[in-house]
Amino acid sequence: MGKIYERLDDHLLAFIKRQHVFFVGTAPDSPDGHLNVSPKGLDTFRVLGPNTVAYLDLTGSGIETVAHLRQNGRITIMFCAFDGRPLILRLYGRGRVVEVGEPGWDDLIAPFTEHPGARSLIIVDVDRIADSCGYAVPRYEYKGERTQLVDWVEHKGPEAVAAYRAQKNRTSIDGVIGLRSVDTDLS
Repeated sequence: MGKIYERLDDHLLAFIKRQHVFFVGTAPDSPDGHLNVSPKGLDTFRVLGPNTVAYLDLTGSGIETVAHLRQNGRITIMFCAFDGRPLILRLYGRGRVVEVGEPGWDDLIAPFTEHPGARSLIIVDVDRIADSCGYAVPRYEYKGERTQLVDWVEHKGPEAVAAYRAQKNRTSIDGVIGLRSVDTDLS
């Protein structure tokens, strides 16, 4: 059954590397606010240290995770085994947002593959690492990455993507501040 870990060890790192998708959960301060769970992929996750992880946040129609982290920093990242041995791994912690061009961006982006449409990095200091059985998670066969997001960003071009972010990424659905630099070209 479930186990708690002090740090991301070699066994957990190997499990994380095999996963093609992860899920991010955040919540605003307001009890009336909307909880958010977002699936992520496209090889955007990196382990920076035994208790520090990060992922590359790509342009999307919402900005919930960024807004929630700016408000309270709470975040959970979940990995599920969809093939092989069943396992769920949750990384609980405090996250922060570094937008394109902000101080630290150049150093933090180095371990990541370049993606058009990158809008920020989410850095998480992990304070609890826990696994659970995953016995009820169905098996799925990985067929490959979707290209639609990258294609969309490349087709739109930098100016149109910046305008899209200004319209869609300024605030969360609950009105919490999202991207700070939506009025500049972020691509």
